[in-house]
Amino acid sequence: MTARPPAARPWWTVTAREIAVKLRDRSFLLSTAATLVLVAASIAASALLGDRAAEHVVATAGPEAAPVTARAAQALADAGEDTLTVHSAGSADAARAAVAAESADAALLLELDGWTVVGRDGVDPGLGRALEQAVADATLAANARAAGTTAEELTAGAEVRTELLAGGTDRGPVRLAMGFAFALLFYLSAVVFGMAVAHSVLEEKQNRVVEILATAVPVRQLLHGKVLGNCLLAFGQIALYAVVGLLGVNVAGTAADIGWALAASGWFVAFFVAGFAAQASVWAVLGSLASRPEDLQSSTGPILAVLVGALFVGLYAEGAWLTAASYVPVVSSVAMPVRVLGGDVAWWQPVLSLAVTLAAAWLLLRAGARIYERAVFQGGRSLSWREAARLEP
Repeated sequence: MTARPPAARPWWTVTAREIAVKLRDRSFLLSTAATLVLVAASIAASALLGDRAAEHVVATAGPEAAPVTARAAQALADAGEDTLTVHSAGSADAARAAVAAESADAALLLELDGWTVVGRDGVDPGLGRALEQAVADATLAANARAAGTTAEELTAGAEVRTELLAGGTDRGPVRLAMGFAFALLFYLSAVVFGMAVAHSVLEEKQNRVVEILATAVPVRQLLHGKVLGNCLLAFGQIALYAVVGLLGVNVAGTAADIGWALAASGWFVAFFVAGFAAQASVWAVLGSLASRPEDLQSSTGPILAVLVGALFVGLYAEGAWLTAASYVPVVSSVAMPVRVLGGDVAWWQPVLSLAVTLAAAWLLLRAGARIYERAVFQGGRSLSWREAARLEP
């Protein structure tokens, strides 16, 4: 019988095997589904809370509050958020009693030392701001009349305009939220897939399956297939989250408000794949150096520290620190998309940063392959990087 010739691309066989095994892993499928539900639920909750208008009831004790509550009601109506209904209690004590009984959300009272807003456990921030601004406007108008002038003349030239150099609206809150999402997704996915690579290599080493695979697939290409397979899985998972997120914001009708963030999201997907590729071979080498699962708990410390650093950069770094981090491989997978969210990054900067990350991924893959093919057949004890490098291939 003639022996079957080896596959033209043995690394692709390993890649397909890695993907098939992962897609049959129940815990992986359940965690992916749970994350998708969480993404969809977060978008739905944000849309519902953002569109829901609160109905406030304010108790008053006299006619002097009427112009103030009218101003506050108009301000809330102009903002298109909340409505305000006035409840005439007749006296300050009755107004306070209405608040205590929760038949009114707040009370607006004119006392000897000025205006007081009374709440039970607290006052809704939007309602409180509207009442405070209405009191200030009404007081200014009354004082202006007493001085024989108008509020407009007294406040002439005091208007402050906001100018955004990048155009559009204020991106602050959405930018912070998306930056947090980028950092957390990268950290969690990198740890989950990285540990999966390390445990897969360690299991094959312990069971001596790698020795059987090595008779049909060159060891170096075995590593290449594992890295590529897990990179494709990670890319597919992140892309799936992105598709669900985009569908969610379109259904919720908020796509127009965050359309400017789509470019940053695209860059994040690209940087995620490149950043994971830069560390995947390191995870594989850590698995080949270990002799039991407990060894991974101590040997993965440095790479986990890098991932935690990337997480903190995405959450807290600003200015020159964020700019510098956006060119550091792996860390740039979070830092550069966060910078792109700000809208002040020239097109060539993410391109350059991505090229640096891909170059680092290629160098780490080549260096990791040399350690991997020496250490993966050494059973019985854990090895250090230096010990593995000294072994004969």
